[in-house]
Amino acid sequence: MLHITRVFWYAVVICIAIVLWGSFAPDSLNELTVSATEFIYDHFAWFYIFVIVAMISFCIYIMFSRFGKVKLGKQNERPEFSLLAWFAMLFSAGMGIGLVFFTTAETISHAFISSPNGAPGSDQAIIESLQYAMFHWGLHGWGLYSIVALVLAYFKFRVGAPGLISATLEPLFGKKIMRGTVGHIVDTLAVFATVVGVASTLGFGSAQINSGLTYLFNAPKTFWFQLIILLISTVLFIVSAWSGIGRGIKYLSTINIVVGFILLLLLFIVGPSMYILNLFTTSIGKYAGNFIEMSFELKPLNGEERQWINDWTIFYWAWWISWAPFVGMFIARVSKGRTIREFVAGVLLAPTLVTFIFFAVFGGSALYLEQNGIAKLSALVTETVTFGMFEHYPLGTALSFITVFVIAIFFVTSADSATFVLGMFSTGGQLNPSNVVKIVWGLALAAMAAIVMYSGGIKGFQNMLIISALPLSLIIILMVASFYKIIQQKE
Repeated sequence: MLHITRVFWYAVVICIAIVLWGSFAPDSLNELTVSATEFIYDHFAWFYIFVIVAMISFCIYIMFSRFGKVKLGKQNERPEFSLLAWFAMLFSAGMGIGLVFFTTAETISHAFISSPNGAPGSDQAIIESLQYAMFHWGLHGWGLYSIVALVLAYFKFRVGAPGLISATLEPLFGKKIMRGTVGHIVDTLAVFATVVGVASTLGFGSAQINSGLTYLFNAPKTFWFQLIILLISTVLFIVSAWSGIGRGIKYLSTINIVVGFILLLLLFIVGPSMYILNLFTTSIGKYAGNFIEMSFELKPLNGEERQWINDWTIFYWAWWISWAPFVGMFIARVSKGRTIREFVAGVLLAPTLVTFIFFAVFGGSALYLEQNGIAKLSALVTETVTFGMFEHYPLGTALSFITVFVIAIFFVTSADSATFVLGMFSTGGQLNPSNVVKIVWGLALAAMAAIVMYSGGIKGFQNMLIISALPLSLIIILMVASFYKIIQQKE
């Protein structure tokens, strides 16, 4: 039976309005969102930092507390998915295209374009480039995802609440308030952040697939070709979402993790292996040794250095916060039957380690080329850095083929995970939303991505994501307080 709530219609109307605004007046959209983003950076950067650090701290506490043995579900329930399938799905949803998109581009940027501390191109900048990439993609982001996912999973599978953000706040404010207008606003905000975030990612993904096909087959690098890529991918992720979480999403995620590791191993073998190992070891040490300082660093006395913190660190914290409802809900959905300790260890630690390894191999291979004057990767646009790197290593063409495949599957798994979560959010928290609703959201995501690419309004949409992170961060704090209140009462 098709069950659509008010949240669905609220979100659809808002998304249509934003798309029309971005299509007909992209400059106006960009100007307004840039002003709002700068205001948030100047006045709330400290707040984002404390929120992220608090989430990591709570993760560690809850994992080792007496609540660690509590099962996300009934006491005799077993996990719905195998360990490999579970990890593959949560990693694909949480990382997606970014793993291939930024592993080379971000490390090159930190080392040779804009460095946090040392002069670009210096030994200090090169050493710190991987350290800060790990910082931005490691424990801080996954700690946030872990907590949001844990709260949602506990309320859904242990308490029996609907799969909604608003449902997790009922112990604090009561059912009457959270199932009325206030609850609709909370859930609509979660839907909006998911739609805008995933649409921007689909735009990036289309551009990077286009770049790979241009490198391999000299394909045209135009909007229309990217639109064809988007349309094909849309059909694939709608088919995957239609087939259900236990088939399409699970199989594609597992395939992608396996192929991704094959790509990783091949690049490590043909790349500068000892350079990668030495850089990885040094970066891990610097990451651990400077963890507290990096976590609280705002550089208040230097405007230029503070701008770097805003553009990178605060941007990422806001980005993770805005993605937390989507990724958290998806991770929660596939985690039934696991204990809290197993869940937090799996979501916080395992993806962080894998992310570090990917950054070390891809980022280290790119840094080696530019440091030794073999290639000027810093002169390339973001989506072409990885393919530009492959040109200078054996099996470069084969690596590019595999990379395009991995990006395409990440593209599909991120999008079909999003349609699944959007379906849950807009149908009152149903675990298996109707295919009609999932298709509607799939088409909406594709349409928004296409219009964003056409109008060049990706920056405006990214800024809206950052803006949405401010109210979402407050909601996340309340979610944790509500969770702690009820788990103390029930367990």
